[in-house]
Amino acid sequence: MESKDKKNSYSHIMKYTGLFGGVQFLNILVGVVRNKLVAIILGPGGMGLVSLFNSTIKLVSESTNLGISMSAVKNISTEVDSGDESSVLHHVALIRFWSLLTGILGFVICVLFSPLLDAWTFSWGDHTLHFVLLSPVIFLMAITGGEVAILKGTRRLSAVAAISFYSMVAVLLMTVPIYYIYGESGIVPSLFLAALAQMLITVAYSFRQYPLRFKFRRELFAEGMGMIKLGIAFVLAGIMGSGADFLIRSFLNNNGGLDIVGLYNAGYVMTFVYAGMVFTAMETDYFPRLSAVGSDVAEQNMCVNRQIEVTLLLVSPLMVLFMVAMPLLLPLLYSGKFMAVTGMMQFVVLGMFVRAVSLPIAYLPLSKGDSVLYLVVEAVYDVMVVGLTVVAYNLWGLTGTGAALALSLLIDCVMLYAVMKIRYGYDMSRDVVRYMGVLLPFALMSFLITMTDSSVVYWVMGCLLVLSSSAVSIYILHNKTSLWEKLVQKIGQKLHL
Repeated sequence: MESKDKKNSYSHIMKYTGLFGGVQFLNILVGVVRNKLVAIILGPGGMGLVSLFNSTIKLVSESTNLGISMSAVKNISTEVDSGDESSVLHHVALIRFWSLLTGILGFVICVLFSPLLDAWTFSWGDHTLHFVLLSPVIFLMAITGGEVAILKGTRRLSAVAAISFYSMVAVLLMTVPIYYIYGESGIVPSLFLAALAQMLITVAYSFRQYPLRFKFRRELFAEGMGMIKLGIAFVLAGIMGSGADFLIRSFLNNNGGLDIVGLYNAGYVMTFVYAGMVFTAMETDYFPRLSAVGSDVAEQNMCVNRQIEVTLLLVSPLMVLFMVAMPLLLPLLYSGKFMAVTGMMQFVVLGMFVRAVSLPIAYLPLSKGDSVLYLVVEAVYDVMVVGLTVVAYNLWGLTGTGAALALSLLIDCVMLYAVMKIRYGYDMSRDVVRYMGVLLPFALMSFLITMTDSSVVYWVMGCLLVLSSSAVSIYILHNKTSLWEKLVQKIGQKLHL
C-alpha cells in the first residue's frame, strides 16, 4: 500500500507538471514566433527598449500590488477546503476590491513618478510621456493578477492554463503588426494592448465562474488587512527582485548600450523563461500542496524532496538538449545578430540544474507564512546577483553576466539548504543526492563539449549526451510513477472497444 501511495504521489506531481508544462510549451512556441518576428523587425536595439520598458513596468507593478496575486491564493484556498461557499464568494469580492484599489494606486504612482522613472532608466532622450502612457498597464496588471489568484485559489487550473495560452496568442496577433508598421514607435501602444488583451481574457474566464457582484463595504478595508500583511513580504521581495533586474539592465544600458541590453534580455528569456518552463509549470500545483502539509516535518521533507526529484529528472535532459542545440536555437529563435549571447547562456543553463534543487526548497518560508525569512533570503540573493553581475561584466563582458547568474544560483542553493535545515528541519533525501550525482555529469559534459573546435565531435558527443540523459530520466520516472501503467491500461481498453 505504501509503495502504491508513493507512486500515486509522484504521478500527481507528474500529472500537473505535465499539464502546465504542456501549456508552457505551447506558450513558448507562440513566444518563439513572436520574438523571432520582433527581433527581425526591431533588432537588438529595439528589443533592448522593449526590455527596459517591461522591467520598469514590472518594478512599478510589484511595488504597488501589495502581493495580492500570491497572498490571495493562500487565503482563498483555505476557504475552498472548508467547503463554505458563501465564505468563498465573500473572499472573491474582497480580492476584487483590493485589486481595484491597488490598480488605481499603481496608475497614480506611475504617472506621478514618470520623470524619475525616465531619469533612472534612460541616459538619453526624454521618455517621461511614454511612462505616463504606460500607467494604465499597471492598472490592468493589478486586475489581471487578482482574477488569476481567484482562479488558482479555487482550483480552476484548467482555466488558468487556457488564459495563459490564449493571452500569448492574442499578444502575438496584436503586437507584431504594430511593430511592423510603426517600428519602435509602436512599442508603447503594443504594451498597452497586450495588457488589455490579457485582462479581458482573464476576466472572461473568472467572471464566468464567479460573476461580478462588486459592492463597496467599509469593512472590506479591515478584512483585507490580514491578506495585505502577508502580501507585504511578496511586495518587498518583488520590489527587490524587479529592482535588481532594473539595476542590471540600466547598468548594461549605460555601460554597453541598448544592443547589449537586447542581447542580455534575449539570453535571459531563453534560459529563465523558455528553458525554465518546468519551473513555471511546477509552481501552480506545488505551492498549495506544500502549504497544506502544516507542521509535520516528515511530510514536509517528503513533499519537497519528491518535487525536487521530479523536477531534476524533467529538467536534466531538457537542459542538456538546450545546451547542445544552442548554436541552432539562437539564430532560429532570434537572428544571427544574437549569437554573441551564446557564452552567457551556456553558463546560465548550468545554473538551471541548480535551480531545479533550490526552487522547491525556496517555497518553504512561503508555505509557513514566514514572511521575514522569505524576505531576508530574497534580499541576500538580489544584492549578490547585482554585485556579481557588475563585477563579472567589467571583467568578461556579456559572458561574465551568465557566469554571475550561475554562481549566484549556486550560492543561493547552498544558503537555502543551510537556512531551511536550521529553521524547519529540512533534510535532503538520499534519492535527491543520488539523482544529483547521476545527472550532474551530463550537465558538465554538455558544457565542456561547447569548448571543442571540432563540429563532428561536438554534434556526436552532444547527441549521445542528450540520448543518455533522456534515457536515464525516463527509466527512473517510469519506475517511480504509475502513469505508464495507466496509459497502457487506457490503450488496452480502447483496443478492446
